[in-house]
Amino acid sequence: MTFLLDENFPKAAASVLRGMEYEVFDVREMGMAGCTDAAVLAKAEELGAVLLTTDRDFFHTLQHRNSHHPGVITIVLRKPCRAVILERLGWFLMHVSSEQWAGRAFQLRDTNWVAKPPMQT
Repeated sequence: MTFLLDENFPKAAASVLRGMEYEVFDVREMGMAGCTDAAVLAKAEELGAVLLTTDRDFFHTLQHRNSHHPGVITIVLRKPCRAVILERLGWFLMHVSSEQWAGRAFQLRDTNWVAKPPMQT
């Protein structure tokens, strides 16, 4: 599995994910800081990477742009901090099968989460 960190996602996620044997790219290290959402999403698709972000726009508009992407995980918290963002990401990785990520946008909140399109139960 490959991930692309958006510029607003904690850099510490890269080392955590690499420690779990995932491949990780960071838009900041690729000279893409400040790029449009469309450019970031295009890069994620080019890399075959799941996009990790705290930008709500990806969750709300993604399905209108493109439904054929590796997946987007947006973490939206009332009081965001690196530790809680990483905790929510860890929870998600343990509880939602990566086989269900492609073509979906996930929004993880403080105490719940939602997927677009919805997952079958």
